[in-house]
Amino acid sequence: MGKYFGTDGIRNKADYFLHGEFSYRVGLSIGHVIKPDMVVIGNDTRQSGMAILKEISRGLIDSGVIVNHQLDATTPMIAYYSAYKKVLGIMITASHNPYTDNGIKLFIDGHKTKDQIELMLEDFIDNGKPLIVKEKGAFNQINFVLEAYLSFIDSLDLNINNLRVGFDAANGAAYKVAPLLFSKYLKDVMGYNIEPDGKNINVRCGSTSIEFLQNKVIEDKLDIGFAFDGDADRCLIVNKNGEVIDGDLMMYIYAKYMKKYQLLNYDQVVLTKMSNPGVIKAFEEENIKVSLTDVGDKYVFKELEDHNYTLGGEASGHIILRHLFHSGDGILLALYMLKILSEENINLDNSLAHIKKYPFQMINIKNVDKSVLNQPLIIEEIEKVKKIFNKDYLVLIRPSGTEPLVRVTMSYKDEKILNEQINHIVELIKKEGVI
Repeated sequence: MGKYFGTDGIRNKADYFLHGEFSYRVGLSIGHVIKPDMVVIGNDTRQSGMAILKEISRGLIDSGVIVNHQLDATTPMIAYYSAYKKVLGIMITASHNPYTDNGIKLFIDGHKTKDQIELMLEDFIDNGKPLIVKEKGAFNQINFVLEAYLSFIDSLDLNINNLRVGFDAANGAAYKVAPLLFSKYLKDVMGYNIEPDGKNINVRCGSTSIEFLQNKVIEDKLDIGFAFDGDADRCLIVNKNGEVIDGDLMMYIYAKYMKKYQLLNYDQVVLTKMSNPGVIKAFEEENIKVSLTDVGDKYVFKELEDHNYTLGGEASGHIILRHLFHSGDGILLALYMLKILSEENINLDNSLAHIKKYPFQMINIKNVDKSVLNQPLIIEEIEKVKKIFNKDYLVLIRPSGTEPLVRVTMSYKDEKILNEQINHIVELIKKEGVI
């Protein structure tokens, strides 16, 4: 990670972007380092978004760049148009974070920027001197990003049964496009949290507070519900009983369908090391191979790209259906799930009933010296735990990147043995890692 860019663009407190002309210099840096003729730019519903948009645009225009702003854009809409027209895309969003945060995501030809470009941008933000351009750029309010995205969804040939469906837009970026699309393909649809006020994005709603949708599915007697995050690149499902279907279980449905129609390249799916061993076992029983990456969508994406796989994602609901689109898109995930359920005439709950998730525990150990994980004693004891579990297990012990904290995550079919082993490792780390 660089000085400003993290794993998913720049993200910080909203005030940070408007302090000391920071956003203006981000705009200048893009104009001088990447040198696009024009950009498409969107923002989610945070109250800080329009002020940041104004400052970035000012920097771009002063660099001679044409700025095209799409109102009410989701991150996937910007990523799609960037790939479709081979232009630079910018999204102002902090995704699932609270409204007090904001961020900037960049897309070059639809793909997130590489580390080398980000380092050059950071250097210009701090040290670069603006050049005098022959002609300043301009700012345009446009709608062609939305139109291109709607055409893309139309091309998927969605024939969906008349289910009673609900969605939770998290008072975020999907608040306009989600109702537009769901009402196009469904007669009986309920939209929730589609009234953003600048401050209510992700507040007790959306994929990070899925209890809201769980209650609504039961109350309103829905067949299925979909929850998005603030910029709509994630999706989680709630079944008719109010139970959460996480990203790993969603991928099980996608993978079986895609394998049947030769869309699942190499019969392989990409999950992360946080995936439940019971779910991984279910994939293997369907003769679907599993790759496990580090946690983070950029690692999943790299594995997909490196090996030309077509399906991968995280339990959080950030999933890439790469045969359709190279990036995560919550609305696409929801509509594609409805297409599969309709075409195959399958019941979501029956299709997943045989999958037994293993008991799962995650313990955060605070105020501990993270270097304790390098001690031979700790390494040896972790290896002993793995031997005790033998197979079909999860053992992931890693330091936090931002605070003095170690996360211990384990999953195993026998809850008694799981509890014994995780408690043993946690106590050992506490004892040996005293600060």
